Amino acid sequence: MYRRPFLLSLAAVPAWGLAPPTGVRPQPLIFPLDFGAHPETHTEWWYLTGELHTEGEPGAGFGFQVTFFRTRTGLAESHPSRFAARQLVFAHAALSDLQRGRLRHDQRIARSGFGVAQAALGDTHVTLRDWQLAREGPPQQSRYRTRLRSDSAGFGLDLRLAATQPVLLQGEAGLSRKGPDPQQASHYYSQPQLDVSGTLTLDGKPTPVRGRAWLDHEWSDSLLAPQAVGWDWIGMNLDDGSALTAFRLRRADGSAWYAGGSLRRPDGTQRNFAADEVRFTPGRRWTSPTSQARYPVQWQLQTPAGQYTVQALFDAQELDSRASTGTFYWEGLSELRTPTGQRAGRGYLEMTGYAARLQL
Repeated sequence: MYRRPFLLSLAAVPAWGLAPPTGVRPQPLIFPLDFGAHPETHTEWWYLTGELHTEGEPGAGFGFQVTFFRTRTGLAESHPSRFAARQLVFAHAALSDLQRGRLRHDQRIARSGFGVAQAALGDTHVTLRDWQLAREGPPQQSRYRTRLRSDSAGFGLDLRLAATQPVLLQGEAGLSRKGPDPQQASHYYSQPQLDVSGTLTLDGKPTPVRGRAWLDHEWSDSLLAPQAVGWDWIGMNLDDGSALTAFRLRRADGSAWYAGGSLRRPDGTQRNFAADEVRFTPGRRWTSPTSQARYPVQWQLQTPAGQYTVQALFDAQELDSRASTGTFYWEGLSELRTPTGQRAGRGYLEMTGYAARLQL
């Protein structure tokens, strides 16, 4: 399953056996404690995206995505059996090959425990069989490592990621509003501008790579109002060292239900965006031959940080998760450009709810 479609599907219906969600409470985030899991909440994810190039060759040759997420099912919470599926851990990985215009992806799921899957307390350490993401070091000097291999998709990653900037608290000191109701919120922080090095294995051939990445960690009980059927989101590492986040939650008619985001400059100054300060205007669309969904693969984005064009680096980056969530969504490496056409940065664009309303 994949991060935001999975969250939206769970937010659309009550979890079995769980009390009605009350939302997260405003409280300061404490590190390294909040790098770890929050099993009392409904849904949580660690979401890593970035660009890679082979050493010695400038420019990005690949985009990559590695996500681990945890959900509290509400089932058998008082049952003594170790087999009770109280917590589930999901993982997925995707690789965008820019030269070939090809997306490879894989996914996994398991109940927590038995040495098979875990989302540890106290710090980032999430595993699902031989896939893993872990953090070490002081809170402001985080070092991550992710390792995975997918025989079915024909690729593997062994990457080290080093923080070059402090943790970025999204929203109000890490409380990110997702609607006008105070319950529609999450705890949310990012680690942009991660320096990446390691090995990409493609069809059995290992190659040294370097790059730049972005990590999101978010957890909540309830994020979305019934009016929201999907969202459009970007996380962009700007070439000058800034970090730009922007999102909008979308109604069925395509209009914005709620919006937000932030810009942090290299000197650490941060500007959070109000809901009425972010505007996504769709441009060129691509029609998926598999789902028939029509995704805007080019956008005009207006924020207090300025006006930009968001352009997919290739169109066919739709993810087919019918084997898990039963839905489709689009997520892929994209470029940010100024009104004069100059490159401003690169990162990931995500679009959900275009093939159909997302449901569990």
